[in-house]
Amino acid sequence: MERELVSNQFAANNLQGHSIINSAYKVNNDPHSQASALLADAHATESTGESHSDADQDVFTSLLNELGDHQGFHIGPYKIFDLPVILVDEGLHVYSSPAKMVEAGVYTVKGHGDIVRTSDGQAPALDLSITNLVVFQWIAMIFLIFVFGKIGKKYKKNPTKAPSGFQNAIEMLVLYVRDEVVRPNIPSRKTADSLVPYFLGLFFFILTLNLIGLLPGGHTATGAIPVTLALSITAFFVINITAMKVAGVGSWFMHLTGGAPWYLWAIMIPIEVVGLFIKPFALTIRLFANMSAGHIVLFSLLGLLFFFKNIFLSPAIVGFSIFIYFLELLVALLQAYIFTMLTAIFVGLALGDHAHDEGSSPHASH
Repeated sequence: MERELVSNQFAANNLQGHSIINSAYKVNNDPHSQASALLADAHATESTGESHSDADQDVFTSLLNELGDHQGFHIGPYKIFDLPVILVDEGLHVYSSPAKMVEAGVYTVKGHGDIVRTSDGQAPALDLSITNLVVFQWIAMIFLIFVFGKIGKKYKKNPTKAPSGFQNAIEMLVLYVRDEVVRPNIPSRKTADSLVPYFLGLFFFILTLNLIGLLPGGHTATGAIPVTLALSITAFFVINITAMKVAGVGSWFMHLTGGAPWYLWAIMIPIEVVGLFIKPFALTIRLFANMSAGHIVLFSLLGLLFFFKNIFLSPAIVGFSIFIYFLELLVALLQAYIFTMLTAIFVGLALGDHAHDEGSSPHASH
């Protein structure tokens, strides 16, 4: 009887071994399966921060990972569809999805979803792939074009009719940005009014991205440094090009001396040059940190439910989460306002006294 049990166990183990070998053979000889396995491994590492074999993943790491960017379009934690991979590396390489890229064999995925060359394990020269946060920025752009296009048509159709409802709310925000943010901080009325479209676009774009991130399943693009950095670089060029245009290139360079005597220029010029780059850096980190902080708190509170696995804690955790969520609504509006306000202040500082020579006083009537 004992010998029969051992024999049966051996046969079962042998059958299981053959099954594993056959599965491995199929994966190794099927490029699509191999690509899927590589991407699944990378996604598991990205989601957990640990190897795929670790069963007990850190719930906080898994939740906080949802703040990051993804190679596919995600609604919440669920991938809806793959996004194209576009690489510039000794030519243009375009793939319809990461799986197709891995199948081609030139590039592969490792670590936290990083794309590297199969030959030497190095990253491509330039990655222009469309990611999840890029799609959410497109959604914000399409939404704003639709809203302002519709409101603009209403004004053209009935220019004398008083706005109402949503149109009135948008007009109130537009006038507030113009009259309380742009004009008071840029001394020249002419320059201020010429920059109003930029500041309106900046304010509404950041606000829309912030609010989209608070929708169920939404992702906050302004919680990523590349997005806030791009906005800050745009602000950097607006600030300095406006100063050169209004004050002149020569006056802009003289502004770098800080008004100090010539024998202090060796000290003042480096300080002023560093100051030019500190401004966009401060804008980048401020928006990124503030938009990430609230989401981190929300995810951490939700993570406590899974960590403690105690239903009696749920009322307190859900109550705090709702409070933080409404606080996030205020932060979304506040951060759009602060970014726009600081950019306007930096433009005014760059113009200095030159702005008063070609425009009216900032306190002129509206």
